[in-house]
Amino acid sequence: MKYAIILGDGMADYPVPSLGGKTPLEVADTPCMDELAKTGRIGLVKTVPDGYKPGSDVANLGALGYDARDCYTGRSPLEALSIGVDMKEDDVALRTNLVTLSGEGEFCDLVMEDYSAGEISTAEARELIEYVQRELGSEKFTFYAGVSYRHLLIIAHGDADMRLTPPHDISGRRIGDHLPEGAQSEELLALMERAYALLKNHPVNLKRTEEGKEPANCIWFWGQGTRPMLENFEARYGLKGGMVSAVDLLKGIAVGAGMKSADVEGATGTLSTNFAGKAKAACDLLDGGCDFVFVHLEAPDECGHHGDLEGKTKAIECVDKKILRPIYEHLKESGEPFAVMVMPDHFTPISVRTHTREPVPFLMYYSQKALGGGRPYNEKSAAESGIYYPEASALMRDFLKVGDAE
Repeated sequence: MKYAIILGDGMADYPVPSLGGKTPLEVADTPCMDELAKTGRIGLVKTVPDGYKPGSDVANLGALGYDARDCYTGRSPLEALSIGVDMKEDDVALRTNLVTLSGEGEFCDLVMEDYSAGEISTAEARELIEYVQRELGSEKFTFYAGVSYRHLLIIAHGDADMRLTPPHDISGRRIGDHLPEGAQSEELLALMERAYALLKNHPVNLKRTEEGKEPANCIWFWGQGTRPMLENFEARYGLKGGMVSAVDLLKGIAVGAGMKSADVEGATGTLSTNFAGKAKAACDLLDGGCDFVFVHLEAPDECGHHGDLEGKTKAIECVDKKILRPIYEHLKESGEPFAVMVMPDHFTPISVRTHTREPVPFLMYYSQKALGGGRPYNEKSAAESGIYYPEASALMRDFLKVGDAE
């Protein structure tokens, strides 16, 4: 028995007036999802426990059947695992975005123009983060380069009791109302201000500006936490697991859970990602000893954050045609019973451009038996199904025993 979860990050949305009151998931051309929905089970699942913010960290842990209340210590420590940082017990990790700030005057009066610095390339970003480390790094503060705009700060002997705002939550807003508060806040703010002075005239950014691109002119801290504690996936479920993702967060979850993590050339976490390479990597994992594969697609979420309706719809279509279809066909050709589940981790509505915490729609399909059928896969249909899992771990358990379904 083989299992595959195809997760479109932030894929769920609210009805959009310009789409006639439908969502991107409703209007997208998704023939493979439609095919699986004919005999699949459609419903809702709560991926974010009460008291937790609807971040991709907590929500993806939920989609994998882990309860954040048992294992979550913060987002950035999971990314540290992917980058290869061996955190000490008293280290604190912080996600460090390269961002674009706009405006004039005092630092606090600047505006969050772009939380991703125009989706800066990894090569450019590495040069900037290495420069920041040379200029601002110390025995206490160490910067590590990640992928694109997503990087890491480790605070030695740190205190995680701080209040930090994700930059994608304040797009277009004055940053002064969202600067660090709590432990080490003065030091963190000083690092941000010094980085702004250093980066705005860096050759990488001067070139980007000349080319009409957003400059990565500042760093922004969020997602703090201490060393993570994840139960081994195989010990938990009795299955060898594999992960396919472009982002350090999911790669870090894989490392922490003892899952195989595939490195796909050209995987960016955006619409320009190597979809075909990701699908092949998933099939290779399934052929190479993995019983379970989790394929994470960041593109719908990125488009949601940017308010890009056309892009989000296209991203959903790419998930269907370039990821779900080839994996589904590969599993069929194997002749072995299999189960597939399609879901987002959370909503990232175009109208609000950030994550929200509603239960998300899922589609569960089993190759050997009908689990339901008659409903299309979308937010409205899932809400009307009457099927609701208040605990994501219960959905995972049902998915993994679906071969026993009557």
